[in-house]
Amino acid sequence: MKKLLLAAFLSVFMFGAAQAEDARAVIGQPAPDFTATDTKGNAQSITAYKGKIVVLEWTNPECPYVKKHYESSNMQNTQKAALDSGAIWLRVNSAAAGKQGHQTPAEFDATATDVTANIIDESGAIGHLYDAKTTPHMFVIDQAGTLVYAGGIDDKATSDPVDIASAKNYVTAALADLKAGRPVEVSQSKPYGCGVKYAD
Repeated sequence: MKKLLLAAFLSVFMFGAAQAEDARAVIGQPAPDFTATDTKGNAQSITAYKGKIVVLEWTNPECPYVKKHYESSNMQNTQKAALDSGAIWLRVNSAAAGKQGHQTPAEFDATATDVTANIIDESGAIGHLYDAKTTPHMFVIDQAGTLVYAGGIDDKATSDPVDIASAKNYVTAALADLKAGRPVEVSQSKPYGCGVKYAD
């Protein structure tokens, strides 16, 4: 009887572990869905945008790597190009209360208003779902809801704005590939920046 109970427990545990693993972000697999309320009080989810390209951007306004891309307008230009092409852009701040980069909805909106939505992920649930490690950390989801890119915004892992001019913007490249009906050439890169300031 004990063996049967142990086997049943292990079966349930392993099923749960597999479910949790399946829910994580994996290139070439359906992007994990989530339900969140944005800074304007609107519901946001990945499935709500099926049929559209979705870009997820993890950010922290106090991070020098984020400042590199915002103070040079590189991030805003990338956002605008994506939005102009019909893509959705969701910014996520997973900094916990009391941590560097934590913001109120009004503060978060003030750092970028020309995006689809800003989401404060104070609990870190969405960040952990996507295994977001740095700010910035970028993800691109295709029209079918498949995760097709995860990593840095570009190939210059520095905080120096001078490097932007010679950098390859992986997000822009992924969007161009999708629009042309091509497979995304670079589907994964190492993210760089400040570590996401999750709750302890």
